[in-house]
Amino acid sequence: MFFSPLLRGWGETGVKKRIVTAVLLAAGLGGCALGPDFKKPAAPATASDSYTPKPLPAQTASAPGVGGAAQRFAFGQEIPAQWWTLFRSPALDQLIRSALAQNPSMAAAEATLRQAQENYNAQSGNLIYPSVNAQLGATRQKTSTATAGAAAGVFNLYNASVNVAYTPDVFGATRRTLEGAQAAVDYQRFQLEAAYLTLAANVVTTAIQEASLRAQLQATREVLDALNRQLGVIEKQFEYGAIPRTTVLSQRNQVAQVAATVAPLEKALASAQHQLSVLAGKLPGEAGMPEFALESLTLPEQLPVSLPSELVRQRPDIRASEEQLHQASAAVGVATAAQYPQFSLSGSYGSASQSFGKLFDSNTNAWSLAAAITQPIFNGGALSAQRRAAEAAYDAAAAQYRATVLSAFQNVADALRALDADAAALKSQAEAEALAKETLTLAEQQYKLGGISYLSLLDAQRSYQQTHISLVQAQAARYADTAALFQALGGGWWNRKNQ
Repeated sequence: MFFSPLLRGWGETGVKKRIVTAVLLAAGLGGCALGPDFKKPAAPATASDSYTPKPLPAQTASAPGVGGAAQRFAFGQEIPAQWWTLFRSPALDQLIRSALAQNPSMAAAEATLRQAQENYNAQSGNLIYPSVNAQLGATRQKTSTATAGAAAGVFNLYNASVNVAYTPDVFGATRRTLEGAQAAVDYQRFQLEAAYLTLAANVVTTAIQEASLRAQLQATREVLDALNRQLGVIEKQFEYGAIPRTTVLSQRNQVAQVAATVAPLEKALASAQHQLSVLAGKLPGEAGMPEFALESLTLPEQLPVSLPSELVRQRPDIRASEEQLHQASAAVGVATAAQYPQFSLSGSYGSASQSFGKLFDSNTNAWSLAAAITQPIFNGGALSAQRRAAEAAYDAAAAQYRATVLSAFQNVADALRALDADAAALKSQAEAEALAKETLTLAEQQYKLGGISYLSLLDAQRSYQQTHISLVQAQAARYADTAALFQALGGGWWNRKNQ
């Protein structure tokens, strides 16, 4: 190795020792870090532990049938990291695990986090430690007789040296730069958590939507079958001359109207299935995707609800916004330090000779030691303007943070109220559907006996069809509201074992 003679003799002379000592002393220089010291924003002060102006009931209303269980709010209870397992669906659990492993959005978020971490490593390596470079060179040149006189001529020059340069962080510019870079890493980490939560919630809600559409489609087909059976009876009555043709036409129109709703439901169901495939990182045409039914999902009867004071530490979007605020704070420090003197130290030790064979002889040694200070004097107010711009950016980040917090609290409040309201709506809808079904059965019997007109039967059929479909939608809303609450509360990512 060409530089081994240099490196072996590095600490042997007083000159070399002075160079090393100067660099080490420079590394120890460090004054105060200018600019604001970042402090995590405090949680919003609330008058109580409630997210809503009016207190929530201890539990929601209950209703018979699918998705009708009463749900209790457990304030202060921890949210499990795999919150979707509370629906007790192995197929849903497996699909979410597959999506987390194969979805390209997750892969992109993970890669972006790695990029931010490596950028931080690169910056810390450049800014914290002295740069040490080895150089080996050979030059062939000719000097002029006008400048060198009798010594003029053509000759070779060989040189080898180790160069050291360092910029002491006297006013904290380096520390603030690295502080901002670390905040950028943390921002991407919380962005990854947000992507994790969003993907899991999207899979759950899309699975619920698929189950709801399948149930609506089945209910619509059942109604259509009943109408067709009724149409068969009416046509026979028309053949015997018991009823006018207008009655037959009205029934056929009712059948056609219901049949027309089947295709849009089939289209929406197919779209939901395609969406599930894409979320799982698969092409829509690939086989092996599960089919969901509302009956296969269990509605969690106990809902853990984080306290408002804890929400700001649990929502990934709030934490990401906080790191953006941290970055903006560090940028103010960097802009402030730029207005103060900048120090630099450099040193080199090496050899120079006209003969390569004598390059490392003792009499060919050469060294240098230099220090410099740069003080901005006049720059047209640019540095002051940059600092004011950094302060304005900090104010903007602070406002954006507050907006994110407000939106998060609104999400939780909306989800809690939806759980309470939709439970009551399902109870009413179940009662309405039961009454409509009973009314339809009675109307069909009365019509066969001639006790009511066909228009009365038609009204009973329409009423039952509408209430039956609405019941299915109300049942699906209970599941979707539950998933929305877990998402609004942050999804329990902090309880994962690898955190």
